[in-house]
Amino acid sequence: MAVNLVQASASLDFATLFVIAVCVTALLGLFLLFAWMQERIRALAWWGAAYLIGAASGALWRFGDQIGPALPSNLSTILLFVAVGLIWSAARLFHGRPVRWIAALFGAAFWLPACFVPAFASSAASRIVVSSLIVAGYTFLTAAELWRERRKSLIRRWPAAFVPMLHGAIFLFPVALAALAQDNNVSRDLARGWLALFAIEILLYAVGTAFIVLILAKDRTMRAYKMAATTDPLTGLLNRRGFFEAAGSVMRRHCGKAAPISVLVFDLDHFKSINDRCGHSVGDAVLQLFAAVVRQTMRSTDVIGRLGGEEFVTLLPGSQADAAVAAERVRQAFAAAGILRNGQHIAATVSIGIACGSPSSAIDLLIARADTALYRAKTNGRDRVETAAETADSVTEQHYGEHGDAIAHRKKEKEESAANNGALESCIA
Repeated sequence: MAVNLVQASASLDFATLFVIAVCVTALLGLFLLFAWMQERIRALAWWGAAYLIGAASGALWRFGDQIGPALPSNLSTILLFVAVGLIWSAARLFHGRPVRWIAALFGAAFWLPACFVPAFASSAASRIVVSSLIVAGYTFLTAAELWRERRKSLIRRWPAAFVPMLHGAIFLFPVALAALAQDNNVSRDLARGWLALFAIEILLYAVGTAFIVLILAKDRTMRAYKMAATTDPLTGLLNRRGFFEAAGSVMRRHCGKAAPISVLVFDLDHFKSINDRCGHSVGDAVLQLFAAVVRQTMRSTDVIGRLGGEEFVTLLPGSQADAAVAAERVRQAFAAAGILRNGQHIAATVSIGIACGSPSSAIDLLIARADTALYRAKTNGRDRVETAAETADSVTEQHYGEHGDAIAHRKKEKEESAANNGALESCIA
C-alpha cells in the first residue's frame, strides 16, 4: 500500500512538472512572438514558433491518447525535431546566416521513415538513443552558432553558448541509460525519475534560453539605435558626435603610450561648383565616392568621420610623417577616382591639413591646428597636403584666434561663386 502511494505521488509529481513545462514553453513562445512584433527581428519569430511547436509536441506526447486515436503516434516526436531544428535556424538567422532547410528538417525526415522499420519501431532503446542524439545534435549546432560570434561585441556572455551545450549534454544521458527501457519495475521507476529530471531541465532550459534570446535582441536594438545616432546616413561614416566619441576613446587608450596621435582634416575642392553646375545628386555621389576612397585607403583602426558638408576628419595613431604618407595616398586615390554622370567623367580633388600631438592633447585643439593647415592648402593652390608646424603642447589661445580667422576666410570663400574655379569638366544638365 505504501509503495503504491509513493508511486502515485511520483507519477503525480511528474505529470505536474510536465504540464508546467508545456505551459511555460507555450507562454514563452507567445512572448517571443510579441517581442518580434515590437522589435521586428526575424529570428525572434522563429524562436517563438519553435517554442510553440515544442509545447504542442509535449502536449501531444503527454495527452495525445486522450485527444483521440486518429493522431499518429509519432507526431509528437516529429514536432519536437522540427522545433529544435527551428531553434538552430533562428540562431543562424540572428547572425545573418541563411537557413539550411534540409539540415533543419533532417531529424524529422529521418525519424518518419525509420518508424516504419519493424526492428526500430519495436525497440524502445533504439528510439531513445536516436531521439536523444537528434535533439542533442541540434542543440550543439545552436551552441556552435552562438559560439562563432564570441569575438563580436554583440555576444560576450558565455551563457549564450554554455546553456545550449549543457542542455545537449543532458540529453545524451539516455544514450548510456537506454537499458532502462526494459520492461521491469525497477527500470520503470528509475526511468520515471529520469523523466522528472528531464521535465525540470526542459523547463529551466526554456526559461534560460528565452531570457538569453531577449537580451541578445535588446543588445542588437540598442546597437542599431546607437549606430543610427552616430553614423552619417549619406556616407556611412561616423557623424560629428560619433567621431568625437570614438576619437576620445582611442586617445584615452593611448594616453599611457609615448606614440603620438595625428589628425587629418579633408575638404573637397570646389564642391559648391559641383553642386551648382551638376546638381545636388552629383554632389552627394562625390561625397559618397570620397567616403569610399578614404575608407579603403585608411587603416581599419583609424577613426574616420564627416564633420559636415564636404569636410571630413580622420584620427590615427602615428607620427606626422606617417599621417602625411596616408594623406597623400588619399589625395592621389581620390583625384584618380572620379564619377561618371550622363556619360561624362567628373573629377574632384581634396585638400588636406595635418596636425600631430600627444594622446593627452585635447581633440578639438588638434582639429583646430589641422584646420589651419588645411586653410594653407586651400590658399596655396588646393589639391595638396599641408602640415601644422606647431606641437600640441605649444597651442595657445592666440592660435584659436588665428584658427577663427582661417574659418572666417573659408566661409567667405565658400559663399563666393566658384563656377569658373578649378579644372572641373562640365556635366550635361
